[in-house]
Amino acid sequence: MLQNNSVLAQLKQQIRETTPRVEGVIKATAKAFGFLETDDGNSYFVPPPAMKQVLHGDRVEAVVHEEGDKSSVQPEKLIEAGLDRFVARVQKREGQLAVVPDHPSIKNVLKARIKRSLDEDSIQDGDWVVARLVRHPLKPDDRAFFTQIDELVAKSDDPAVPWRVTLARHALEQASPEAGDDWPLSDEGLTREDLTAEPFFTIDGEKTRDMDDALRVETLATGGWRLTVAIADPTAYVEESHAADLEARTRAFTVYLPGQNVTMLPEVLADDLCSLHEGKDRPVLACALDIQADGSLGEYRFFAATARSHARLVYDRVSDWIEGQGDWAPEGSIAEQLQALRDLTEARSAWRAEHALVFKDRPDYVFDLDEAGNVLGIRTEERRIANRMIEESMIAANACCADLLAQHVGHGIFNVHQAFDPDKADAAHEFLTNQEVEVERDALTELPRYRELKRALESRDDAWLDARLRRFQGFTNMSALPGPHFGLGLPAYATWTSPIRKYGDMVNHRLIKRVLKGEQAPAEASLQLTEQLTERRRLNRMAERDVKDWLYVRYLTPSAENQETFDAEIMAINRGGMRVRLLANGATAFVPAPLMHSDRSKVVIDDKEGRIQIEGEERFKLGDSLRVALTEAREETRSLVARPAD
Repeated sequence: MLQNNSVLAQLKQQIRETTPRVEGVIKATAKAFGFLETDDGNSYFVPPPAMKQVLHGDRVEAVVHEEGDKSSVQPEKLIEAGLDRFVARVQKREGQLAVVPDHPSIKNVLKARIKRSLDEDSIQDGDWVVARLVRHPLKPDDRAFFTQIDELVAKSDDPAVPWRVTLARHALEQASPEAGDDWPLSDEGLTREDLTAEPFFTIDGEKTRDMDDALRVETLATGGWRLTVAIADPTAYVEESHAADLEARTRAFTVYLPGQNVTMLPEVLADDLCSLHEGKDRPVLACALDIQADGSLGEYRFFAATARSHARLVYDRVSDWIEGQGDWAPEGSIAEQLQALRDLTEARSAWRAEHALVFKDRPDYVFDLDEAGNVLGIRTEERRIANRMIEESMIAANACCADLLAQHVGHGIFNVHQAFDPDKADAAHEFLTNQEVEVERDALTELPRYRELKRALESRDDAWLDARLRRFQGFTNMSALPGPHFGLGLPAYATWTSPIRKYGDMVNHRLIKRVLKGEQAPAEASLQLTEQLTERRRLNRMAERDVKDWLYVRYLTPSAENQETFDAEIMAINRGGMRVRLLANGATAFVPAPLMHSDRSKVVIDDKEGRIQIEGEERFKLGDSLRVALTEAREETRSLVARPAD
């Protein structure tokens, strides 16, 4: 009878409407309790019993309970689950099957079943799998968490676990595409010039197999240089909508991981038919561009050709030779070109420093691995002159591509980079004003004025200011329409120099060929394609970072056991501590607040300003250099923990 009582129903509705509720994301802790963090920055305590109904990352609506001056919340409604598809480890206990998500903040053991198409006997305790959350306690009609195992990723003892698990986590392909045997060359309507007698050369890493650019440099009698950039031409073999093209479109990029590459194109194309191997005739798309003595770009011409590399050179050997080191030397015609390319590079760098922008050089960290994937060592590779020679050549060629596409097509695949996110430009302006940097608001969004601002900021050589500004800065996106690239200081930038590795470059190759053939360009690339390219690039970078983090932990475990010390720089500060980069090897480690001082209350962290005070005195800030001692290497979370060294 009570269930049908309209007065009671009305009373319940009134109670619900007057009960305070909040919406936010669940943040789990190492203990049984957690917090609900709202979008406006408020945080509410979630007691242990309530945490059994949610997972880290869940967005929920919760009821607020007030008890004196303390408040807590009871999650009531699931808005969006923090877990959907995820990587996990299998737990088999007395015939019961469960999975533990591979996530640093989720320790829940979740009951599981196996997808019907999988053999249950093939999946054992400790194996790595892909699973899906199919039931959640806060969903209607669900009473508990339940998952389904959809895929076996790797056996527990597989030495390739770091690579297999990382690729699976980001839903990236585990291997290069399959290839057929027949790859005919298709040049319909296109005339190729014969450049095989011209002494082109390549400069790459010692182990590089997918060589996609070769150069020819001539010093002009009138001053300056003519640089001819010959780029591998996979679109000569892969027609649009071919199966290999559709697969490349899905993959978008070659994935480069320590010890393993997962190519975008079939390996027979990427590493053989298209790769510009020494002594092999290859179809290329080329650009001959004039560079004036002051480093400015002059006329350019795109054309199709057949070219042959006359020398396969390696970065370090070329740099050593230019710097007068080592016992290697190139043969005559190549030596003359390398000297000319060095001069061209210095002129071009100087021009960009004055009229555009130049990135600060950062070292690369290279893992030396054995066949089982164990780290034998980590080498620091500085950006030497040979690296800069190739970099400047490619930037110039890509600037020409952007100009050609903007003038003759109106669209393509452009790299567009705004210096500051539009919704953060006002905050960035306020920040700079507070730092006594006099700048107008429009200087943050107009390229010519931003160049002046960037040079002024770099002249201050303030690591804290530089690191702090990154909070407001945007990322590079792929766009179908031309737009400025603030990072390079250029009005437009479109890459075409890595078509073996980037699908967007293949798209631009096809557009350039249409211009050469006098054909009308197709409709511009869809927003879906440019967003997919941007997202896949992000996933590839995350995968590379994740594999490196795993390998760093394995390599540095003995260092953590011995409390070894390292020079480091502070790269991020949050409420719990600071993240540092070890300068010797590039690894990142977290320094929690309790390891900065035995009394946590004496550590005051201002994460918005990027500063840390200890006992009332500023001790650390973003960009600072310091020495740290490693204290832990946690393989289960692929994380390193450190403390400031005494």
